[in-house]
Amino acid sequence: MLRLAVIALLLANAGYYAWSQGWLRSWGLAPVEQSEPHRLAQQIRPETLRILPARDIAPMAPATANEALAAPSSGTVCLQAGLLEPRQADAVRTAAAALPQGSWSLQSTAIPGRWMVYMGRFADDEALAKKRAELRTRNVPYDRPNNPALEPGLSLGRFATEEAAQRALTTLSSQGVRTAKVVVERAETQGFTLRLPALDSATRAQAQALLRPALGDKELRTCP
Repeated sequence: MLRLAVIALLLANAGYYAWSQGWLRSWGLAPVEQSEPHRLAQQIRPETLRILPARDIAPMAPATANEALAAPSSGTVCLQAGLLEPRQADAVRTAAAALPQGSWSLQSTAIPGRWMVYMGRFADDEALAKKRAELRTRNVPYDRPNNPALEPGLSLGRFATEEAAQRALTTLSSQGVRTAKVVVERAETQGFTLRLPALDSATRAQAQALLRPALGDKELRTCP
């Protein structure tokens, strides 16, 4: 029985091989040919195609970091600095006069005022220390005014509007703080923003060299 199974398997394999090779085509037994002649018609100059061995293909080296940095840029950049106080703006205006005409402008901007809830001025350091101890017992935060005209004194908060400062004073009064008051920490004043809207690489280097001394602690930054 096993011998018959082996013989049948060999005959089946032989028959499949003869069928796959097309030897039985005359008997109408052969696989369907896969052909796409339309793709051959779409080829463009196939005689020029060459298959190169891998050893003949030179790898493309990636650009180094220095080469990437050295690549020229045809674009421009917009830079600005501010807010500048009037005196600083005058110094910047003088320095920027050496730049190409129309490459910069100073735009006027209002610098809003600021108000402070303030206690002081105290007679001496002893009175100041006594008031600090009193505020600590009431859990009221404080810091220095950072204004020589208000020393020795205490700041109990800084606010963008006088109304906000007055509301804070009312809250402090309900906590037992009786001698505080609202003062102007900084009056509203005029400021300026320096804007250089379209600098190429050469003009940018020139602007930075000319303006750096006049700008002081202000830096040229990319425009928003």
